[in-house]
Amino acid sequence: MKLETVLTGHHFAFKSVKEVLAKANEKKSGDTLAGIAASSDLERIAAKEVLSQMYLSDLREHPVVPYEEDEVTRINQDSIDEEVYRVIRGWTVADLREFILDYHTAEEDLHTLSRALTSEMVAAVCKLMSNMDLVYAASKIRVPAVCNTTIGLRGTMATRLQPNHPTDDLEGITASLFEGLSYGCGDALIGLNPVSDTSARLGEILKRFDDIRSRFEIPTQICVLGHITTQIEAIRGGAPADMIFQSIAGSEKGNRAFGFSAETIREAQQLLAEKGKAKGPNVFYFETGQGSELSSDAHFDADQVTMEARCYGFAREFHPFMVNTVVGFIGPEYLYDSRQVIRAGLEDHFMGKLTGLPMGCDCCYTNHMQADQNDIENLSMLLGAAGVNYILGVPASDDVMLNYQSNSYHDAAAVREILGLRPIREFERWLEKMGIMENGRLTDRAGDPTIFTAKGGRG
Repeated sequence: MKLETVLTGHHFAFKSVKEVLAKANEKKSGDTLAGIAASSDLERIAAKEVLSQMYLSDLREHPVVPYEEDEVTRINQDSIDEEVYRVIRGWTVADLREFILDYHTAEEDLHTLSRALTSEMVAAVCKLMSNMDLVYAASKIRVPAVCNTTIGLRGTMATRLQPNHPTDDLEGITASLFEGLSYGCGDALIGLNPVSDTSARLGEILKRFDDIRSRFEIPTQICVLGHITTQIEAIRGGAPADMIFQSIAGSEKGNRAFGFSAETIREAQQLLAEKGKAKGPNVFYFETGQGSELSSDAHFDADQVTMEARCYGFAREFHPFMVNTVVGFIGPEYLYDSRQVIRAGLEDHFMGKLTGLPMGCDCCYTNHMQADQNDIENLSMLLGAAGVNYILGVPASDDVMLNYQSNSYHDAAAVREILGLRPIREFERWLEKMGIMENGRLTDRAGDPTIFTAKGGRG
């Protein structure tokens, strides 16, 4: 395995596969903070050249966290289809890129390929792609999933309706929920981030969501994004739930810092099989975001794109309904500005799709980041073109509880109309019945939450 090259008379030598992966990454403030980024653009290009000629077997044999020390590595490695892997193990990363982007490579070819890729391979090929490459490659792949409805079908783009409230006030939550529904949001999920992570509070909100869903016969999913152990407690106490949420990391140490392990996920899976309300088999909602492992000193000197890819290798084991990269939520320490956020959003979406996951994105930024709403709208349009399963919707783009900026309720409607996309089909039929949508476009009644209060809703 060759870990050196010469560019413009300069000799570059790298100590390990991990170092090549880190220095081949596009510029990210998190990698600089960790002290593992390329020292110059020339060194970054040199690392990309070395990486492009690396065999896929080299990447499998050198995971960034050792197999013996990490359950994320073990889960990812043990899931590989060995028959397919034997076909591609002698490919270089450049060969993999060419195959993915080849006009004649069909979606089914990419699904077959996905079963043989470790997270390090996925991260490696991502680093050799331009932004347009990432959009084009991801657009070739669709990953549907089924909970109560089916997400991810070609021609659709769904939304997670996020009616957060700074005090978890039920009437305030309900008002935001009705407004979001009136703009055609909520087909992927009605999902709230609670202020108070207690089983009693989670149960109270879930019961309100379930009551509204039942009363208006809304074909969707509900979830309250508390800690996985709190959700387990709430469901055991009788709270209605379709799926369970958890933020995940790319290493076992990172997941333990989040307060769970793979065994906790399996426990939740068994509980939902016994007491969950979902009609379909996909009952998990996972969230990720580049840089979280560095926050908990669980990155093992690996770059944040590679650690993000490892999140997806872990998630694949549990066949989720939704995976969401909350791309700009952590802040400028890890993604400094809009250029880095947009790149990360496209990377995460592509890597998740190539891993075989139903990917969505919270196109967001924090108020101390060098980004604004135009940048997030740009990312939303790019992801819509790339075939993203869903984006988020919050009131007026401003989440007053989490104190960050995301897409507004009406942004999704604009992206759908521009790109010829539709909501999840069952949800679209419901919108038509409510008079909110007709022939794929919002009607004059859209944006009027009294549609629901006039029919006996709260708020």
